[in-house]
Amino acid sequence: QVQLVESGGGMVQAGGSLRLSCAVSGRSFSSYIMGWFRQAPGKEREFVLAIRWSTGSSLWADSVKGRFTISGDNAKNTVYLQMNSLKSEDTAVYYCAAGYADRPAAAEAGYIYWGQGTQVTVSS
Repeated sequence: QVQLVESGGGMVQAGGSLRLSCAVSGRSFSSYIMGWFRQAPGKEREFVLAIRWSTGSSLWADSVKGRFTISGDNAKNTVYLQMNSLKSEDTAVYYCAAGYADRPAAAEAGYIYWGQGTQVTVSS
């Protein structure tokens, strides 16, 4: 049974930084493609970024390119989303997801396991 648990959300001022964590249980995160998605109030969930660890291949949404990065700690079996230069439009519930696709996927259908989400609020 694979479980994903996000943490690290909170409130931050525009221009600030925040790091989200996604603790993976059941199997090493490097076995999957790992993705981050977000859902703003009144909007559909959207893709943020994803990576396939075995190849290092990654994919970013244009809106976060150059500001958000993904990393992982094998010892803790945890994936991180580092968010810099935050904007008010980054306010959303952030979800991590894991899947078995052979390349990073922007579509939700590429993921099987999902976390419960963590709220990020950026004040202007």
